[in-house]
Amino acid sequence: MKFVKMHGIGNDFILVNGFKEQMPPNIPLTAQNLCDRHFGIGADGLVFLLPSEKADIRMRYFNSDGSEGEMCGNAIRCFAKYAFEEGLVHKESFTVETLAGVMLPRLVLQDGKVTAVTVNMGKPSLDRDKVPMSGSAGQALNEPLRVLDTVFYVTALLLGVPHCVIFVDDVEGIDLGKYGPAIEYHPAFPRKTNVHFIEVLNEHEMKMRVWERGAGLTLACGTGACASLVAAVLNNKTGRKAKIHLPGGTLDIEWALNNHVYMTGPAQTVFAGEVKDVSLIK
Repeated sequence: MKFVKMHGIGNDFILVNGFKEQMPPNIPLTAQNLCDRHFGIGADGLVFLLPSEKADIRMRYFNSDGSEGEMCGNAIRCFAKYAFEEGLVHKESFTVETLAGVMLPRLVLQDGKVTAVTVNMGKPSLDRDKVPMSGSAGQALNEPLRVLDTVFYVTALLLGVPHCVIFVDDVEGIDLGKYGPAIEYHPAFPRKTNVHFIEVLNEHEMKMRVWERGAGLTLACGTGACASLVAAVLNNKTGRKAKIHLPGGTLDIEWALNNHVYMTGPAQTVFAGEVKDVSLIK
């Protein structure tokens, strides 16, 4: 099975052209083994490019723990760049079928090369029943949540996948390895959640650290950056457009007046290779 390794500001993925390559019989196990950073290739997720009956192309995304994700913001930028460069699509703007709905990436080209990708990530769902998050009906906005030995004030929303956003004074002072998994698996989130700690620098900039559902500590989360901007606007902390600084790099996010969230950022190809045994049983 041939593959390419790509990353979006440090959030790294294995991409497989499903138009040419045969799908492995046990995709969750394949994702776990290929994403293993010691016994496999190493990545935060495994991505398949496939034909679609409702869009120009289809994306299936699997986290490093083998679970299938509805969508991934950094992965879809890599997906869009690879699809264009491999000739699977021939337009600068096209539709991608995902489990979170049809997404709309638009390529930023310079001299015929993809330098960045802007993605219309759709509309955020603020109703806690949609996230989902337990509790009374309505929005979960700056709501206290006891986690281990601490009470955090959280804002929860759905943007492709569930997100829990927490604003803090010093994002580097948070023990993400301790609180990240505790919030991801918190009983308040029946389908688990992505966890984002945010330090607001000014009206147009934020600093962010991520604990991703199904992947753990990562250098970036595209959907999470989008969700964090929405949460910041709802909590009157920033304007509707901001730069989100993550450990792996910076994303430009805008929550437009049409209620759609737009993400712009780079995608980089690292290397290409071939897996001789897709089972890679350790």
